Amino acid sequence: MAESELPWIFTAPLERAGIPYMIVGAFATLAFGAKRTTDDIDLVIGLALSDVKRFEQAFPEAEFYRPPSEALRTEIARTERGHFNLVHNPTIERADCYLAGQDPLQHWALLNRRRIQWQGRECWVAPPEVVILKKLEFFREGESRKHVRDIQNILELMEIDREFVEKHVERLGLREQWLVCQPKGH
Repeated sequence: MAESELPWIFTAPLERAGIPYMIVGAFATLAFGAKRTTDDIDLVIGLALSDVKRFEQAFPEAEFYRPPSEALRTEIARTERGHFNLVHNPTIERADCYLAGQDPLQHWALLNRRRIQWQGRECWVAPPEVVILKKLEFFREGESRKHVRDIQNILELMEIDREFVEKHVERLGLREQWLVCQPKGH
């Protein structure tokens, strides 16, 4: 399956079910216009305990691997870093799903996500400022240079609210990572 087709396997069921989501990670970087490859899609989902049944109906076991109800409820109940995977059985394509939990930045992002036209379809994408901040966190944790490249691409391709990013860089202790990620010549 072409990389550009991957998002719709997972976003279309969420849209039909009325469950809020936003594309983050490498696919968000692609949606912003960067050249990038990736093997899966990362989504932040605004999933509440009351949404479990609707979520399970949106991703039927005959077509998708998804965690059992109990595991979903456990992840939803986490205050931060709730996470699970979805796998589309016919194609073996995967979505890494992250839950907003009580993270104020993720809640702000879900409220301020952007509806974009991409590859001839519409989807919700996280604001670039939040993609940058999360990639800075992942860079701090794993030191993968792919996050640096993604952040530099976003900064070169888009106007961002630098004041917003700087405020959260300080709050999250990401100054060192932020300085590494500045495009050359800045």
